[in-house]
Amino acid sequence: MKSAVTRLAAGGMALAMAFGMAACGTTGQAGDGGAASASAGDTGAVDRGFKIGLLLPESRTARYEKFDRPYITEHLAELCPKCQVVYGNAGDDPDRQRQQFDAMLNENVKVIILDPVDARAIAQSVSNARSQGVKVVAYDRLAHGPIDAYTSFDNIQVGRMQGQALLDALKAGGDPGRGPIVMINGSPSDPNADDFKKGVHSILNGQVIVGREYDTPGWSPERAGTEAAAAFAELGAERIIGVYAANDGMAGGVALAMRNAGVRKGTPLTGQDAELAAIQRILLGTQTMTVYKPIRPEAVNAAQLAVDLASGKPVTGSGSGSGTVDNGTSSSIPAQIIQPTVVTWDNIKDTVVKDGFWTVQEICAVDVRVACEAAGLT
Repeated sequence: MKSAVTRLAAGGMALAMAFGMAACGTTGQAGDGGAASASAGDTGAVDRGFKIGLLLPESRTARYEKFDRPYITEHLAELCPKCQVVYGNAGDDPDRQRQQFDAMLNENVKVIILDPVDARAIAQSVSNARSQGVKVVAYDRLAHGPIDAYTSFDNIQVGRMQGQALLDALKAGGDPGRGPIVMINGSPSDPNADDFKKGVHSILNGQVIVGREYDTPGWSPERAGTEAAAAFAELGAERIIGVYAANDGMAGGVALAMRNAGVRKGTPLTGQDAELAAIQRILLGTQTMTVYKPIRPEAVNAAQLAVDLASGKPVTGSGSGSGTVDNGTSSSIPAQIIQPTVVTWDNIKDTVVKDGFWTVQEICAVDVRVACEAAGLT
């Protein structure tokens, strides 16, 4: 499997400095992180430069190529101008990701930033890295195996936020137990999906009637739409009072199924990731909420952890919890956890627009322009 090797250019360094100057000292400044600064202590490895692997899971979701990859490489350029990034995108294929990972070990990388397609399937490759002295930073999803650090969001809290937003919307329409809801969970191979499910059930259990619930392999929007359509047909579209979709991609498939089945307009529908199409659906009233997880601080944390680990510096955890996580291999993995934010019709301007995640021009396409005006976005 060929991997692109990119020397981090001075232009990338300048761009990173423009966007992330406040984060240059420590990850704690950047986004609830707490790793020691790579600029302190022994800088020999940074002065010489080294190879850093970056493995992202897929490109179907807009965030990875639009945000995660450039943010990580920009900050790496600032921290280690002579370093090289060896990049691979698995295209949602766990076998391909294992091949990419193993190829990076052969290219003598010192550290790999890994967002796994399948957290369990990659465990042997992570063990191989440990045996070769290569550090591994789990990014966004907690990989199995002997990883050295982890940065992500409070995923159980994400589920709680989704569950509370759905419950509030159901209560606004009357008794939340007056009819069934449908739950479309994420991929069973993604440990984050299990956390989201735990969080949402902690809010909804005993409050609602779950008519049907599905775990959706690969977070597939098409599969989510098929699952939702089957549930609507079995339960009766007219009886559905709400739908939990674990992310925005699947919410898109579910929204289409809701329309095709004749589910009542305005029926609450959740999401996550603040995708552009989801923000537009919120404005149009076909999705109730999403969860905004600011990617820049997560990317900054990952870059800092990678450089510090490769330089032999100690790293620490921060954010919610004890500062460590347990992935089944170790119960004391340093974890830098960032808090997410609920986005609804009322706060689009003060969240994703204010942060520059999406511009008003991107959001307010022709068919959304009237809704944008009503929300004060134009």
